[in-house]
Amino acid sequence: MTEVKERLRQNIRTEQDTLVRARLALGYFVVVALLGLFLRWLMVSPVVGVNYKNFLHAHSHVALLGWLYCAFFAALLYIFPATTSADRRSFRRQFFLTQVSVLGMLFTFPVQGYALFSIIFSTLHILLSYWFARSYWRHVQLHVTTSTHATSLKYIGAALLFMVVSSIGPWAMGPIMAKGTIGGELYYSAIYFYLHFQYNGWFTFAVLGLLFWFLERHHITFNRRWAMRAFWLLALACLPAYALSVLWTQPADWVYAIGYVSVAMQLAGLLYLAKVVRQVWTETVLLLKPWVRALVGMALFFFVLKLALQTASAFPYMADLAYKLRYFVIGYLHLSLLGFVSLFVLGFLLQQGLYRIGRYGGIGLALFLTGFFATELMLFGQGTLLWLGLTALPSFNWLMFWVSVPMPLGLGLLFLGQRGVRASFY
Repeated sequence: MTEVKERLRQNIRTEQDTLVRARLALGYFVVVALLGLFLRWLMVSPVVGVNYKNFLHAHSHVALLGWLYCAFFAALLYIFPATTSADRRSFRRQFFLTQVSVLGMLFTFPVQGYALFSIIFSTLHILLSYWFARSYWRHVQLHVTTSTHATSLKYIGAALLFMVVSSIGPWAMGPIMAKGTIGGELYYSAIYFYLHFQYNGWFTFAVLGLLFWFLERHHITFNRRWAMRAFWLLALACLPAYALSVLWTQPADWVYAIGYVSVAMQLAGLLYLAKVVRQVWTETVLLLKPWVRALVGMALFFFVLKLALQTASAFPYMADLAYKLRYFVIGYLHLSLLGFVSLFVLGFLLQQGLYRIGRYGGIGLALFLTGFFATELMLFGQGTLLWLGLTALPSFNWLMFWVSVPMPLGLGLLFLGQRGVRASFY
């Protein structure tokens, strides 16, 4: 009887831990949206003493390392929860220290940009990500039935590996900055290395891992050969696909050749993934909540669009165009981060009961999506007008500010509706 009570107590504590992690992640998403809106305002009316680039660093770091890292932290420990007291304590310590690093970056980057304290906090986050990757993978190897979750574990393992690989970029920044080459090709190549393996490695494979876990969890039959072919094609393509991120430097022809091969592999992987999704879609949709159907459907659409844009960037003309017109780059990054990854994560956490719609959540999501689609149309529209040599949109920065307003407002409404949320743990 005592053992049963202790197990129940631990399960309740695990549920509470997961809900806190998910809610904090959503809180960071609200902060990211507010910072983004403030950046839009600075483009309209610069504030004396406020450094735009410093706030941009805070915005991007909290987006990647606050919102998405914490959301995946919560989701991964939801699908394969810690089963021992030692593991539970370890993950609690990791998450607490992660909050120290994220909040440290949030408050130091706006003040000093890349300097001593912001570098300390960002370095702490990298070291904590190593700790999480090692301890989580050890946990699943010991406590998860690999035969039942063979496919999802492959994708999640690759996600953790790519997260670790992405850190090579920040580590390289120190020597690059020490040599005084800030703003040069090597400097931006290191930044794009990090972003590439975050966006196309860690985030993409984590999303696909959660997708296949859902199919496995609900015993939805899918073609595992297709799923594994997609895995190997996308995983092996991720390494050479970094070449696509440096084509703006106009490198040697062999670098372009690597880019062509990588996009061909990605498209082949996408084809196998599309076959799996088509095979299971009818059965899967019946299990999804109404809002989740919309969010996951849009996320998968933007995943396809992301790969299509990557394919286009393999051609020299398009790579040079993207470099010259930054609207396309910003639009692509937001499309990937918000349209694909964030919409899927929101949908997954809503489906599992870690988030709820609440009284105003539907309005909040509608506002967020309205702002997202409007800003994407503005960015790609302005870029297209300039590309074609036509008249640019007048008062573009003012328009971008106002169409961005619904995003933090909508996320704020969703966040406020999370009180009393209770997850559907099994």
